[in-house]
Amino acid sequence: MLSRSRAAALRALIPVALLIPLAACAGSPGVAEDKAAGDPAAAPGFPYTLTNCGVSSTYQAPPQRAVTMNQHATELLLALGLGDRIAGSAYLDDAVLPVYRPAYDKVKVLAKEYPSKEVLLGADPDFVYGGYASAFDKGQGRDREGLAASGINSRLNVEYCTEGRVGLDQLKTEITEVARTFGVPERGAKLVEEEQRCIDAVTSRVKDRPRPAVFVYDSGEASAATSGGNGIGNEIVSLSGGTNVFADLKDTFGDVSWEQVIERRPEVVLIYDYGGTTVEAKKQRLLNDPALAEVPAVKNRRFVVLPLSSAVLGVRVADAVESLGGQLHPTAP
Repeated sequence: MLSRSRAAALRALIPVALLIPLAACAGSPGVAEDKAAGDPAAAPGFPYTLTNCGVSSTYQAPPQRAVTMNQHATELLLALGLGDRIAGSAYLDDAVLPVYRPAYDKVKVLAKEYPSKEVLLGADPDFVYGGYASAFDKGQGRDREGLAASGINSRLNVEYCTEGRVGLDQLKTEITEVARTFGVPERGAKLVEEEQRCIDAVTSRVKDRPRPAVFVYDSGEASAATSGGNGIGNEIVSLSGGTNVFADLKDTFGDVSWEQVIERRPEVVLIYDYGGTTVEAKKQRLLNDPALAEVPAVKNRRFVVLPLSSAVLGVRVADAVESLGGQLHPTAP
């Protein structure tokens, strides 16, 4: 099984994947980049207390020196126009979306992978934002309790502490709470509205279309790592007009046998593009397996693709839905 933390660790060892062409729904830095105007201690709505993934934090003022770890954490702050408040970033899976590149190029990169405790603390952060649970590895000295003891607040993306299925409610929570934490709730509301608008446009186009059975192929040889029913990846398939054949797998990611894949007879294979194994190599692995020859998706060579960085809870969700919806239903108006 490839958990998100294991997948993240793997991606640090292999080249960055190429992004598919981006749709028009990427969260836009339409608000001016934040200049921390005025006295941050006088920001309205503070002190602000919230509980995130079991950790309660009180913010006396909006963070001014955030460190972001993992792509979706970095891109969310950039989408909210908060580039000037990022003291450092680390651990990209893919290239930053072009719309955020000018702001990202001004951000200090602390490490290609996760920074050491010393490097992290050397950035003098007042807030650390992790996209994956592995960002807060206690063995590496980056645990949230230790950061709190040093006077540093932190946040973990809620995909990694949500019980049950993750969907658009969790995306709204993530965007809304981050925006509120930084004292820019109106920007969060605008971003949520943009994501919902783009998703609604796709669901409207595909609502009357047959829903193909989709097998998500992340990786694997002896068995297949796939997207289960509890992650945002499952919701992306559903919103795009498909049905995840492993939606009953109660995990974000999980291992399944090839016999199970054969039994469920997927009509489409969704390949997650990342790392050193190319999309074409993954296709050939499936096409060259005699046991899969009669699986409809393989027999008909019906493959679709998303970058793995789009299948996490962040500002790429609407783009992922638009891209996948177009691939699953190319003739939809």
